[in-house]
Amino acid sequence: MSTDSFWSDADRHLIRYGVKFTPRIIERAEGTYVYDGDGRAILDFTSGQMSAVLGHSHPDIVRAVSQSVASLDHLFSGMLSRPVVDLATKLAATLPSKLSRTLLLTTGAEANEAALKMAKLYTGGYEVVSFDRSWHGMTSGAAAATFSAGRRGYGPVIPGNLTLPTPDSYRPRFRRADGSYDWETELDYGFSLIDRQSTGALAACLVEPILSSGGIIDPPVGYLARLKELCVERGMLLILDEAQTGLGRTGQMYAFERDGVTPDILTLCKTLGAGLPVAAVITGDEIESVCNDKGFLFLTTHASDPLAATVANTVLDVIERDGLVEQAAKLGEQLSDRLDALRDTYEVVGDVRGRGLLRGLEFVTDKESKTPADDLGKNVTTACLERGLHLNIVQLPGMGGIFRIAPPLTTTETELHDGIDILDASISAVLAGSSS
Repeated sequence: MSTDSFWSDADRHLIRYGVKFTPRIIERAEGTYVYDGDGRAILDFTSGQMSAVLGHSHPDIVRAVSQSVASLDHLFSGMLSRPVVDLATKLAATLPSKLSRTLLLTTGAEANEAALKMAKLYTGGYEVVSFDRSWHGMTSGAAAATFSAGRRGYGPVIPGNLTLPTPDSYRPRFRRADGSYDWETELDYGFSLIDRQSTGALAACLVEPILSSGGIIDPPVGYLARLKELCVERGMLLILDEAQTGLGRTGQMYAFERDGVTPDILTLCKTLGAGLPVAAVITGDEIESVCNDKGFLFLTTHASDPLAATVANTVLDVIERDGLVEQAAKLGEQLSDRLDALRDTYEVVGDVRGRGLLRGLEFVTDKESKTPADDLGKNVTTACLERGLHLNIVQLPGMGGIFRIAPPLTTTETELHDGIDILDASISAVLAGSSS
């Protein structure tokens, strides 16, 4: 099929779903690279959809999938296989003792749906609190807790969804006398508004430890601990959505470890499958027991699928064997240094934030005004692609100048620095009026 026919057929037959397609036909992928139809290598600094922590076509994943498909890939949801129980056991070993029970699913939205249903059943409430720049999925319950996009034109959402101010230290809404970010007052104020709006049926607070689609917003140290206290005071559960931050991405196995906080329910996806559809809900004995006694129902076609479990087991094994958590921390320091240097060099690079190998770089018109520079972000994205680097900008109104930088944990130092060299050259070229 010719390139023209490909794009013509795509225009005629695909349903568009809110993203502009990259103007390259991708034919294959390996390691940190994807390759287009002309054979050009493109560094993938988004790890696919922020998922492929082991890179593309990792030999252990290829082998595990091949063997599982050939022997045991899918079962009736009421049947169990060894890979599923092995995965639940392995996950428990990586987590605080209070998180000991796993429900294996396939997508992040599905995992958040299950977590919300558990929280509502356990508490008897129905109200859910999330950040005002949140993204938790596109299915009904997850979409109702998603406030960064997708809320207009679809009719009523599930009742009871309330918002907290996103803890944005780059553009703080509350300041102390010395001008520093007063997140404590902001958080208390947010909950004072929730208390006024609540009907007395608070069930859960669902948040990402680092907001990704919201612009790589990393809450200050101490924020999650205080958030957990405020949830406990109100009898609501804390659900942490570690779709993008789990399994080593931030330089720790789980992002919540930095704050010494244990969620009541943890959801994983993306990184757990290393690019394949795998997700999990993890909670403790008490919540699981109460929900079971109350008749918890989340029977899906691919619940406890052995193929998904086999993939996730392999991901955990490779991360441990190859020391990829430590690798992410080490490379993350180098990435931070390189991005900080760009911020110091260019007036249009307003902020750099994040942890490990999940970083955000925000373009602004100038550092003083901090006005988002959406067009600049688009132009730099195009220039990077022409030079062989794929980066993702947050494609939401007013946030189109924020890059999400998340290369695979298996990225080499050379690949990491090559990518930032391309980014540097692209910024320079765009500012000089040329993308070539």
